[in-house]
Amino acid sequence: MRGLTPGPQLPPRLPEVQALSRFLAAKPEEWPGLAPRVTDEIGADALRRIVHATIARTGEFVTVTDSPDGLIVSGAKGQVRAWAQAAPDGEITALRIEGARYRPPRHRRRLPAPVTWATYLILVTLWNVLTVWTASDRIAWLGNMATLAAIYVIVEGCGAPAQQPRPLRRTVEAGAVAALASVWRLPGLPAGHGALRLAVGIALLAGAVWLVAAARLHRWRAPVSRPLLFPLEGTWYVVQGGGRVLNHHAHVPEQRGALDLVGLGRHGTRVRPGRDLTAYAAYGRPVRSPCDGRVISAADTVQDQKPGEIRYQPPYGNHVFIDTGREIVKLAHLRPGSVTVAKGDMVGAGQLLGEVGNTGNTTEPHLHIHAERDGVGLDLEFTGLSGRLHRGRKIRA
Repeated sequence: MRGLTPGPQLPPRLPEVQALSRFLAAKPEEWPGLAPRVTDEIGADALRRIVHATIARTGEFVTVTDSPDGLIVSGAKGQVRAWAQAAPDGEITALRIEGARYRPPRHRRRLPAPVTWATYLILVTLWNVLTVWTASDRIAWLGNMATLAAIYVIVEGCGAPAQQPRPLRRTVEAGAVAALASVWRLPGLPAGHGALRLAVGIALLAGAVWLVAAARLHRWRAPVSRPLLFPLEGTWYVVQGGGRVLNHHAHVPEQRGALDLVGLGRHGTRVRPGRDLTAYAAYGRPVRSPCDGRVISAADTVQDQKPGEIRYQPPYGNHVFIDTGREIVKLAHLRPGSVTVAKGDMVGAGQLLGEVGNTGNTTEPHLHIHAERDGVGLDLEFTGLSGRLHRGRKIRA
């Protein structure tokens, strides 16, 4: 790990590349001079273990390069992703190295996920509407309507429709109206004998209702010790929250009760035309402390992600973690330069903490909030908000 320096191909616009290259090429006794804050915070022994684990995955260090996925540390045996911040003098002020080998994504031309999802949904809806209009008897019509209703229950209950563009939402709604309009055909249709089709449709509808209801009503039976103050103002939409079907945090023990909240604008949409951060209704909105307590961690210097992309960063990005004495409340993905508190500060409920941003593991501006006790996530409760908090719920605060 010595004698290697960044080659001339490294982009000068990224001082982090040069700084991380110097650090990884240096001897361990040189690390305190190259990254004093990191060494003090993590500890020399822990830092040595992290670097040795990285070498075990990559082989002897060769180079650091930049990529759309983040900084890539390459060695003889493989690559890992990293994130670093560097001062103007080249000192590393923050460092994170992923604990798994990096595999570059295949560069295949494909439609964006929203376009693929929209095309699939429209085709499925269109097909079901046509089957309703072409049903040969009443029982077949009822069976097809039950199947179509099951699709709408899943879409509306699990698909977070407020996240979708308004034209897509209106198309899906128009499909429902078109299907219902076919009821005028019933008087002229024979009764029919397609009991199996009807039974299948009813079973699908019952299953969809049960799936959505169970996920929306789900609780972990571990509530916060007292209701929190809702940290945002205005109209917000829960895009992650509830049971496993509705909340991708559920598989992470400490985040299982987490909520992801996006802001809604005047017309009920989360984003105006345009793809920059300011087009999102949530971006820059104030975030206030949901509780009294002591700040045990705060970060303010992680840069915003570009919407729709994720570079490797600390997962929470800019954040504030508050210890209430009974549980730890975490608020994440804040805007760089907006955090108003530091580690060790005492805060009161309602105090300004920062603004909603797009830092960390996120594809669009939103606020992540969860509470945990002994590493286990808790069910969130907020003063003045009744009912379950789940994907698809609008909150007006």
